[in-house]
Amino acid sequence: MGKNSSVSSILSFLLISFKTISVSAQHQTCDESYGMFKPNSSYDKNRRLILSTLASNMTAHDGYIRSSIGLDPDIVYFMGMCAPETAHNECSNCIQDASRYIQQICLNQTDAFSWFGEQILCLVRYCNRSVPGLLVLEPYQVLFNNTEIEKNILKEFESVRDGLMLRMITNSSSKYYAKDVAPVPVYGNISVLMLCTPDISPRDCKVCLESSVNYYKRWYPRKRGVIIFRPSCFFRWELYTFSGVSDHTNLPFSPRPSTTPSIAKETNIPKKDTRFSGGIIAAIVIVIFVLVILTAISVAIFERRTEKQEIELPTESIQIDLKTIEAESIQFDLKTIEVATSNFSERNKLGKGGFGEVYKGMLMNGTDIAVKRLSKTSGQGEVEFKNEVVVVAQLQHRNLVRLLGFSLQGEEKLLVYEFVHNKSLDYFLFDHDKRILLDWTVRCNIIGGITRGILYLHQDSRLKIIHRDLKASNVLLDEDMNPKIADFGMARIFGMDQTVANTSRVVGTFGYMPPEYVTHGQFSTKSDVYSFGVLILEIISGKKNSSFYQMGGLGNNLVTYVWRLWENKSLPEIVDPCIREDCQIDEVIRHIHIGLLCVQENPEDRPTMSTIHQMLTTSSMTLPIPLPPGFFLRNVSRSNPLSQGLEPGQSSSLSFSCSVDEATITDVNPR
Repeated sequence: MGKNSSVSSILSFLLISFKTISVSAQHQTCDESYGMFKPNSSYDKNRRLILSTLASNMTAHDGYIRSSIGLDPDIVYFMGMCAPETAHNECSNCIQDASRYIQQICLNQTDAFSWFGEQILCLVRYCNRSVPGLLVLEPYQVLFNNTEIEKNILKEFESVRDGLMLRMITNSSSKYYAKDVAPVPVYGNISVLMLCTPDISPRDCKVCLESSVNYYKRWYPRKRGVIIFRPSCFFRWELYTFSGVSDHTNLPFSPRPSTTPSIAKETNIPKKDTRFSGGIIAAIVIVIFVLVILTAISVAIFERRTEKQEIELPTESIQIDLKTIEAESIQFDLKTIEVATSNFSERNKLGKGGFGEVYKGMLMNGTDIAVKRLSKTSGQGEVEFKNEVVVVAQLQHRNLVRLLGFSLQGEEKLLVYEFVHNKSLDYFLFDHDKRILLDWTVRCNIIGGITRGILYLHQDSRLKIIHRDLKASNVLLDEDMNPKIADFGMARIFGMDQTVANTSRVVGTFGYMPPEYVTHGQFSTKSDVYSFGVLILEIISGKKNSSFYQMGGLGNNLVTYVWRLWENKSLPEIVDPCIREDCQIDEVIRHIHIGLLCVQENPEDRPTMSTIHQMLTTSSMTLPIPLPPGFFLRNVSRSNPLSQGLEPGQSSSLSFSCSVDEATITDVNPR
């Protein structure tokens, strides 16, 4: 049935006779796809604390609670809810039983959910990522009755069943909860219960329930009862009136207010008479049949497209050499991204850059994603979009953010990346309180990871790539604080034998660009080396390069300041006080020495990334004496466009005529 997760359960479901056996609608699903935790770890302690106290908090929150406990990377997000009309004490008892069983069955999975109960129904769910308002369809579990509907009444039965379920989906998707009973031939009644979690939108509720109903109709059309458990919804039907479902019952439900402000409140829609005549039901059945066929065709086409070695893009204003795009990088449908990001909800917004806004999202298979949305007013966005699709799709390295796909539909131009949980390096490094989390071991690991990532771009990948905008905000940190280099919008591809290029369009971030690039438009792998040297000095000092710009004294930026300390033999003064006590000062001084070698004024004097990697990993390797760095902040004339109207650290994509070579760099198409 296409399960994507490892499932553990204490139940086996077997219905032999609908008259004599009543099945408990309870199931625990443990998902390993998001990792495992160690027993008695901080994550495990947070999980056990939640599961032991959740039941006692349900009454105070009117039967629905969603929140989190702990700090990254051990934060646990959790949800508890009971079906409407559940008495407070019954709700607490159900949550308590569900919490106990899920803890017993899901021993060390970081993601699990449990639908529980027969007399009442409740849900307990926890995971290691924030998923407010996001539709989650997987993992799912199906329980079914082994006996089947008689063939001689199947057609008449399906007509009643399809009409009832269509009506139920419409009601439950707008009210999040619906239950009803309808008479069917021979068996008496068919009873249906549908329930969605209150954090998703009505549209997503409908999608979730339709997915379950369509799955049942495709794989178990003749079975006499089915229960489908999903993280975001619950679906059950039986040929008997199970507990909680009485004749001709269809009750409205408005989701209860969340304990956190990010949950959207849905309005209660008045009850309407939704009974249909036989002719209307027949028409609806035909429409549903046609839609199912069209859906199947669409899925088949999509699967064939993802298997191709080439991806077809509309030939609009952006021209992309599609032969360079790997099969792993797929083209997403716009609606898929809209669903994943709750239609680019403000609460899912992660930040904003020169390219546009970035949103967190979750695909229907549970994969967390980060979506970069090209700003319609961005003058540089189309160039960056092309670069990232063509360049990043071919890069596979643990220290580079992975591009999962893209969407190019109408005016929308979207890039879909893997989601990196701990934001960017500058979020921690330049914050007085957060940088204490970056001890020397972590900082040393970050420097090493960035080194490996840039070395891969310059030497080890199939393409030779110059990043051109390496800085702390473009280094993301995963849950283990490992660095991943991001934002390849300004990157350029070099031929394997090419060493340098010139451009009249200087782009990058003020303070990280080397002097030969600012003054002459010349860039090479040594341009990234310069930026990397600035980054090393920032990581060790905990200070921005631009923070010294307005200061007098020893220098007008961090690079200048460190050079003066080198000349005065007082380098320990620049070391961040947060790491002075837990580091070997000689090791830190060696890293500063390497940083100064990277920012030397003449590009030929700077080491290559492969040499830098050797310097960092071989302590016995003798380091050359650095020459003075490029004091470009001091020497840039007022006529230079970069010195007008820009603050240090601000990104620039200004085009201006450089003094040496007027030629514009030609994009090299990868082979």
